[in-house]
Amino acid sequence: MKEPAIDNKELILALEELEKEKGIKKEYLLESIETALVTAYKRNFDSLENVKVQMDKKTGVTHVYALKEVVKRVSDKETQINIKEAQKINPDYKEGDMVEFEIVPRDFGRIAAQTAKQVIIQKLREAEREIIFTEFNDRKGEIVSGLIQKADKNIVVMDLGKLEGVMPSKEQIPTEHYHVNDKIKGYVLDVEKGAKGAPHVIVSRSHPDFVRKLLEFEIPEIYEGVIEIKSVSRDPGYRSKVAVYSPDPNIDPVGSCVGQKGVRIQNVINELHGEKIDVIEWNEDPSIYIAASLLPAQILAVDIKEEEKFAQVIVPDDQLSLAIGKSGQNARLAARLTNWKIDIKSETQFRDMLKKVQSEETSEQNAE
Repeated sequence: MKEPAIDNKELILALEELEKEKGIKKEYLLESIETALVTAYKRNFDSLENVKVQMDKKTGVTHVYALKEVVKRVSDKETQINIKEAQKINPDYKEGDMVEFEIVPRDFGRIAAQTAKQVIIQKLREAEREIIFTEFNDRKGEIVSGLIQKADKNIVVMDLGKLEGVMPSKEQIPTEHYHVNDKIKGYVLDVEKGAKGAPHVIVSRSHPDFVRKLLEFEIPEIYEGVIEIKSVSRDPGYRSKVAVYSPDPNIDPVGSCVGQKGVRIQNVINELHGEKIDVIEWNEDPSIYIAASLLPAQILAVDIKEEEKFAQVIVPDDQLSLAIGKSGQNARLAARLTNWKIDIKSETQFRDMLKKVQSEETSEQNAE
């Protein structure tokens, strides 16, 4: 029996230690090292042979085998062996079988040691990346803080400590300006693996749930579940609407969120650099809820069509522009908040509409 190419008990001990500390299976590392050694052999010895490398799981003894296919006529001496020659080794060999010849390549011990080290380093990096990926993947929906490393109109890159946070332009607040070395907060939208396997966090400041989480952080009653945020709609940088509810009749959910003299809500507004936040009370009655969602406008009446989730809202003439809002913002946010289609008309518009309908009905009756 030929001497093995490598005898490395220390390697096995190191792999066992890695399994305990990092949770990387020894068998997985051995398989990875064996695969890498095949490539290293072919590269270093400029070989066209088919080779197999096997490492003993207990001792680290490494064997290298040249593999040759049993054929009737040999066309490639590197990879084939004549059936008669094969049967001299073992009479049971038949065409198509593979014959293994153990070889001891010169200086392969050094190459194998280097290769094993490289594989271990690579797998350790992969394991660390996987641990970090899992850690941050579990933090989806949370708020993180970091220093800005890069900032332009297309992307903001944040240093989150263990990895990078990336905030694409669509996740940025359009009214904000970002600068290198500024410390900012962001909402963990997703965690992705980059081209080389390194994870990075997709961070958002424009997502409605960023407002939800900021409120949860500032208002203990929300964090404790005493007050529930039912819905959030948002025009990032300009205005948000938040619907809150408490099953406890002794708790004022809106007052608790706003705080004395608006102190609690002001902290969130400051974080959002002046974005206005309307806090309204959720109600299971859609008419009451929709009326509240259009605050600060005063509402005269709400007529709903349940099946169509459509609401006709009537407001005083002087409240129409306030109810609709600049560029339709107030009405749009209310519709998103309630998930109802909302049509707003002034008192005069509604009366004119009724007169028109009555006139048409009278004309139809006279025609009959």
